[in-house]
Amino acid sequence: MQKVRVLIVDDAVVVRSRLSKILASDPQIEIAGVAATGQIALAKLSQVKPDVVILDVLMPDLDGLQTLRQIRQLDAKLPVIMFSVMTTPGAIATLDALSFGASDYAAKPSQLGSSAEITDYLEATLIPKIKAFGQKDISKPEVAQSPAPTPPQPARAIAEIVAIGVSTGGPNALTTLLSKLPATFPVPIVIVQHMPPMFTKLLAERLTTKCSLPVREAEMGEMLRPGTVWIAPGDYHLTVKRQTRGVQLTLDQTPACNFCRPSADVLFESVAQVYQERTLGVILTGMGQDGLRGCRKIRELNGQILAQDEASSVVWGMPGFVVNAKLADAVLPIDQILPEVLCRVNFNRDFKRG
Repeated sequence: MQKVRVLIVDDAVVVRSRLSKILASDPQIEIAGVAATGQIALAKLSQVKPDVVILDVLMPDLDGLQTLRQIRQLDAKLPVIMFSVMTTPGAIATLDALSFGASDYAAKPSQLGSSAEITDYLEATLIPKIKAFGQKDISKPEVAQSPAPTPPQPARAIAEIVAIGVSTGGPNALTTLLSKLPATFPVPIVIVQHMPPMFTKLLAERLTTKCSLPVREAEMGEMLRPGTVWIAPGDYHLTVKRQTRGVQLTLDQTPACNFCRPSADVLFESVAQVYQERTLGVILTGMGQDGLRGCRKIRELNGQILAQDEASSVVWGMPGFVVNAKLADAVLPIDQILPEVLCRVNFNRDFKRG
């Protein structure tokens, strides 16, 4: 198998050195080059021809966002993974980078020493992303056709909740989907987006500015209500529980599921148990197979499932597993999912898809 060539861009010499050693220890990865500044990185692109760029967010002079914009002018498809410290400025800049065309991000440890924990962390978080994006047919299919929309199953009940699972490429996919929701949307929406703490709160705040509906980071004990969107906080599973006065959100830190906390499987299974045939699950772009087990539970209880198609997904992992398991009622480009959602929550019986 051809190795994935990586260009590491970071102003800290210890980061460049340590990250190079860890990545090079993987037999499927080759260090194409390192760069201490954005300007050096831009000059090296044509020389080293990387398959993936690891780009620091906060750098002096030409920062990560400015460098990303110039990379995108030179190459619209080159995978760029932002490598950000877990601080508020770093998280804000990372979300900006994703909106400007970054492929994904990885949270940078506070110290890149020689500990085994740091190596294990990078092997579990950053290296799988490098390998996925380095395989060009996974990150963006060169030839991919969107399947024709599948009509709703005639016997399905009207959905009373929408549960969304999403990971890689999620912030942009969620913006596309949620920004066009009508202010009178009739059911609650609950979301698992794979992100660390702080990022999910900032994402909710950012989406609120783009949506007609309020978007909130979920809090323990909140009651579900129509026309509100809740995002699971980073490092917490989000579930729902029926109480005498309605359906309540609950948070917990039980073990990760599919290496994820929050997990789409945990949320979907919980929602399916409470809403049963009136559940609408939506599985969007993302790496891995989180959500597959939850979608099976939704279908077992006669709920409905929509999946994002391959062509519009940044990585067709999560929706791909669901589609290949023949669990999806419809497989749609991201910009065609909202009309289908509106039909299935009975927003307007005369609403025309597409």
